[in-house]
Amino acid sequence: MCGIAGVFNSPHAERYSSVMSKLIRHRGPDDSRSWSTRGGSVALAHRRLSIIDVESGHQPMSSESGNCIAFNGEIYNYRELAGELGEGSLSTRSDTEVLLKAYEKWGEGCLDKLRGMFAFAIWDEAEGRMFCARDRFGIKPFYYCTAGDTVFFASEVKALLPFLREISTDEDALLDYLTFQFCMPGKTLFAGVSELPPGHMLTIGPSGVRQTRYWDIHYEHDRDHNGRWFERRLDELVAESVSYHLRSDVPVGAYVSGGIDSSLMATLGARASDGEFCGFNGRFPWSSDYDESAYAQEVCDAAGFPLHICDIGADDFAENISKVIYHLDYPVAGPGSFPQYMVSELAARHRKVVLGGQGGDEIFGGYTRYLIAYFEQCIKAAIDGTSNDGNFVVTYESIIPNLASLRNYKPLIRQFWKDGLFGAMDQRYFRLINRAPHLGPLISWDSLPEGGAFERFQAIFNADNVGKQSYFDLMTHFDFKTLLPALLQVEDRMSMAHGLESRVPLLDHPLVEFAATAPADIKFPNGDLKHLLKRNSAKALPENVVNRTDKMGFPTPLNEWLAGPLRDFACDIFSSEAARGRGFVDNGAALKCLEGETKYGRNLWGLMCLELWQREFHDQAQKYRDYLSTE
Repeated sequence: MCGIAGVFNSPHAERYSSVMSKLIRHRGPDDSRSWSTRGGSVALAHRRLSIIDVESGHQPMSSESGNCIAFNGEIYNYRELAGELGEGSLSTRSDTEVLLKAYEKWGEGCLDKLRGMFAFAIWDEAEGRMFCARDRFGIKPFYYCTAGDTVFFASEVKALLPFLREISTDEDALLDYLTFQFCMPGKTLFAGVSELPPGHMLTIGPSGVRQTRYWDIHYEHDRDHNGRWFERRLDELVAESVSYHLRSDVPVGAYVSGGIDSSLMATLGARASDGEFCGFNGRFPWSSDYDESAYAQEVCDAAGFPLHICDIGADDFAENISKVIYHLDYPVAGPGSFPQYMVSELAARHRKVVLGGQGGDEIFGGYTRYLIAYFEQCIKAAIDGTSNDGNFVVTYESIIPNLASLRNYKPLIRQFWKDGLFGAMDQRYFRLINRAPHLGPLISWDSLPEGGAFERFQAIFNADNVGKQSYFDLMTHFDFKTLLPALLQVEDRMSMAHGLESRVPLLDHPLVEFAATAPADIKFPNGDLKHLLKRNSAKALPENVVNRTDKMGFPTPLNEWLAGPLRDFACDIFSSEAARGRGFVDNGAALKCLEGETKYGRNLWGLMCLELWQREFHDQAQKYRDYLSTE
């Protein structure tokens, strides 16, 4: 786990890479090194957090052929690949050398053999080009931009900012953010800065930059096996993945939220570890509604490992939210990034590596909105007499017992069913996740590109790699391709802000590809969210953790704070002279919403993050340019 940066085709490549390295120093506190070609027009920089082969795995790492790699992440099957490559050909025990040798032996085909999380750049001396790639799910970040004929790339956007002609907002990406609270794949909120999408590779050479997809998920249902077979096979794959993710030369811990995903990863990790395992949890003493530590403690007690808990208050938010936005690079997803930042700070005091539960909701179907959307379609099917069609894996009658999970979502259901009832599936799901209507007059919509967000949504929702027979697959696939990378951005950035490596065992590609073959009536029988993973977890976790119906991610009392102890703090943010002069948001009007936001509403969160982002990066653009003059 590290930070990488690189420059292609510049006479100042070595100096520029040094500038970029300084801006991502937090990602690798253990070591900092650089490399450049003999001509000096290509350079790589690396910041290291030492996890595997601590003594000899230094980077950038060169080979006898003149190739060189800068790598961020972990290749969990590096021992097996080392066996294929021939142990005698390797001079270290590091996964970095294995990756470099794998490229030299198999070329771009090496990507099919990798099992892990990664973002890397390899200088190919013979080809005179840079070969870069990002893991299948976007666990590790990779950003790039161009300035004339020069290409810059790095683990974080902030390392690219000194080389932009100006720091400005990508308006299409902003429209996506206002609609979904994340940018669509490939986009960032910074104009001129691109994200290498998950499952893609990038070649940078004299002929330019070429981006290619090397992996995709395919929802091809296996109708030859029953639910029991899927449960047994899932047990095997989850256990195998956890064993791979425990490979480390330093002790490992885990985030434990009290939900199924993180609790299962922590419990299995503890069982397979050497007794040094421990867990980490954050709670809000403000109200019992925001304290899930009792569930987390029960999990840890049952599995026999200690739990470290941090109490998080309103003062912590005021002190740290600007740091959160800085480390995120640009705002994304919900308020959970703030408590994750605090828990990561706690974890980093005790461990260098933690396991997390990201991916379970998108792979196995854990979001309550799936139940809301499906319930509507079930009613429609019951009325139309089409319940036996392939689109409906549960009946109206069978889904009713699971509707108790919707108790906290009545305001959302009321809004969702107000217009467009029984419309087309893509239109209805878009309406369910579209946040733009709630912002209304707070946004200068005429200043933004007309439309586009729905069309970008449709292109993913109705993609060819997912069949049209299952509404459940269509919904989970969209979130897998869009929301999950956004949450992984949070996972990476909040942990790396403290020099902590976060691993996500549910995002092991054999496991993910297997889950995509499970028909919806096995993953979602009778509207039972995350059914397969619950069955898997029932063998390992306390019963009342497995059967929780009140889990809501990482809920925070943000809106209660903003209307109470943080009211003056919020007023200062939204009423500053700079905030009142923004081109896209009426921050003055946002102040009027301080006491009208619903308990779990995210309008104020989204607008506050946007303002803090502009304050940090747009208003201080000169600070980033100054990095060039001080180097």
